[in-house]
Formats: sequence, C-alpha cells, structure tokens
Amino acid sequence: MRSVVRRRRAVAAAGAVSAGLLVLSACDKPTPLSTITVGSSSVSSEATCGGEDGVLKAAELTKCLADKDIKSITVDPDETVRFGVDPEIADQRWTILMNGQPLTEDSTKTYRTIPGSVFFNAQYGAQGDSTLVSIKAGDGKKDGQAVTGLWSFKLKKDD
Repeated sequence: MRSVVRRRRAVAAAGAVSAGLLVLSACDKPTPLSTITVGSSSVSSEATCGGEDGVLKAAELTKCLADKDIKSITVDPDETVRFGVDPEIADQRWTILMNGQPLTEDSTKTYRTIPGSVFFNAQYGAQGDSTLVSIKAGDGKKDGQAVTGLWSFKLKKDD
C-alpha cells in the first residue's frame, strides 16, 4: 500500500515540476535595460519599442517617439544626468535623442554623462519644463541608420 502512495506522490511531483517548466518556457525574455540617474534618483526601463533582434521600421519609430506612457525623472539643471545601458545595447552602438533628434554621437560605452541644463536649453531644442529623452540602439555599425530598439524617458525640470 505504501509503495502505491509513494508512486502517486512521485508522479504528482513530476507533473508539478513539468507544469512549472512549461509555464517558465512560455515567458518572454525581457529586453535589456537602460537607466537614467540624477543625483541619488534613478529610473530604469525595458525597451519602449524593439530591443530584440529585429530592425524597427520608420513608422514604428515615429509611433514609439509619440508614446506618452513612459517613465519620468525630475532633473535639477545644475545636476549631471547619467545614462547607463546594458552591454547588449552598447554592443549595437547607441545614441541619446532629445525630442527625437540626436544629442550625442553613437557609442559602444555602457555609460555617458550630460549636464542637466542641456535638457532645458532652447539652443538644444528644449521646449518648456519637460523633455523627451530616448536611447536609440543601432545595428552595430558606426553611424548606423537601422534602429533596433528605443528606450524613452521624460525629464521634468526641478525648479
């Protein structure tokens, strides 16, 4: 009698493990993260668009830049804004966009800094007290035009 009970328990345990593995295999792999840090505050995000292996079409990119459901961080113009990306993003070459326009050259570094005042300066295309900043991953080629992912954030001016 005991061997029957043990066998049932073993079969039940094996079934539970199999079901758990099946559920885990159905999960999507998260896209690499990008992070913005100002002072002691940080905000991280997975890709707003793309971030996997495919190239984004121009229409997808335009739609993504218009997305309003993005994370935000408050920036004192006297602070330094630090941008960090996962190595997978850096390997593809990345640049920082401000309101959809390139603010920096593309790079393979995982970390960059920019003075906070830049993001609220009309000379750089800023308008008002908030700015859309995006991290654009390329196709790995210097000055590559193919975009593989976009991570967007809203920077709000701290008065």
